[in-house]
Amino acid sequence: MSDIILEMLNATKKYAGVPAFEDVSFTLKRGEIHAIVGENGAGKSTLTKVMAGVVTLNGGKMLLNGKEISPQTPVEARDLGIAMVFQENSLVPTMTAGQNLFLGQENTFNRMRRINIEAQQFFQSLQFEVDPLTVVSLLGAAKKQMIEIARAVKNKAQIIIFDEPTATLTPEEKLHFFTLVSHLKERGVSVIFISHALEEALSISDRITILRDGKLIVTDLTKNFDRERVVKAMVGRDLSQTIYGQRKTFIRPSGKNVLTVRNLRMGGQVKSCSMSVFAGQVTGIFGLVGSGRTETLKIVAGVMKRDFRYGGDVLLNGKPVSYLVPASAIRDGIAYITEDRKLEGFYETKSISENIYLGLLAKLGGKRMLVSKKEADEIGQLWAKRLNIRTINTDVKAVELSGGNQQKVVIAKSLVQDPQIIIFDEPTRGVDVGAIEEIHKTINSLADEGKPVVVISSYLPEIMSLSDRILVFRMGKVVEEFSAADATEEKIMYAAIH
Repeated sequence: MSDIILEMLNATKKYAGVPAFEDVSFTLKRGEIHAIVGENGAGKSTLTKVMAGVVTLNGGKMLLNGKEISPQTPVEARDLGIAMVFQENSLVPTMTAGQNLFLGQENTFNRMRRINIEAQQFFQSLQFEVDPLTVVSLLGAAKKQMIEIARAVKNKAQIIIFDEPTATLTPEEKLHFFTLVSHLKERGVSVIFISHALEEALSISDRITILRDGKLIVTDLTKNFDRERVVKAMVGRDLSQTIYGQRKTFIRPSGKNVLTVRNLRMGGQVKSCSMSVFAGQVTGIFGLVGSGRTETLKIVAGVMKRDFRYGGDVLLNGKPVSYLVPASAIRDGIAYITEDRKLEGFYETKSISENIYLGLLAKLGGKRMLVSKKEADEIGQLWAKRLNIRTINTDVKAVELSGGNQQKVVIAKSLVQDPQIIIFDEPTRGVDVGAIEEIHKTINSLADEGKPVVVISSYLPEIMSLSDRILVFRMGKVVEEFSAADATEEKIMYAAIH
């Protein structure tokens, strides 16, 4: 038997005549972990969706165990032994973990006791610590992913495809995920792994395939790659040094104190937190999960509410402010760019232009009685050009864009408001290296224009490369402040932990 389980020969997929990928030949070996990387829009997600039966090819063919296949639906692909775990899970949130495991495979008559016992046994066989009685909506991202994987294995999947599986996981959950993938490999399952986190692809995979502009650039053993070779193949030039490789040499001086937070409190998440943000600087915010960093800035932006009594003070340009809803903060010039673009950042079924225009309408509030499609199109085209949103036209729905271009839409939706202060929460999560460079240029240009910019990030090299000053959060408050000139990754991490 050949060691190749899946093969694509001269595969092409086009949308409205525009190729998502073209003339791609790809092989997947039995029991290997194969990483597919590339910039947003390179075609990697579309390629794997063909394998999973979500979309079909316009040209070329796909072979499974040497036989040509063309699954028309995910159910057909599942029956062939191919499963895909999407970035957004496909579980039913109101059902239990056990019910979701058996979803679509129920008997005519079902007893919950039997389902729970069999689910418990199956989870244990995979070494997954999941309670089959727990409702899915109460589970964290890692546990939900375990159920998705268990469902794929239960369906006797020979191939499991993961699309950005670690984008929303904590560091501890990521380690557990890598262990799960290793267990799958030991069971003889072939794994395809799509990720923008190049370090993950380099550490977990056996082979790497790199796509650029819908073309296959190279496939090779992972041991023959390093970060620089991967980045150069992805974007056609060396970006490693321009993004994270060089230490910041110029520190912007602090301007006017635009934002002051004093003794802010919110339940057990924010505890007597104080901080300041200055014009013309990038203030980097770092902290481990649960440190209160995001919650503090969400209170500032009116997304969350501080404690009613003794909740502390927020001063904007020296004046006390308190927002019950984000709309009030937006009208005062505070833009918060969410870390969860899928859930909170844009309207999936609306176009690029409509999403950006809605950002402007949020700023204007009741001052604008009429909505102009012409104005929306003009504004959409202006910001698509300014932020290099790659698309056929601005009438394309946001859901059809790649992750990096969706992130640019979310950023444009806030910047069109001409805010006084901009808060970026995980601005490059799930974004490729080319888009990272462009987003970083946008952040730096805002600070160069004299705007106060806040960047919350879990990735220390990003904090180090962008920030003029760095605030470290621990246990609900700021515990350390560094100038970028004095900061090291070791100092920052020590402050975040101890």
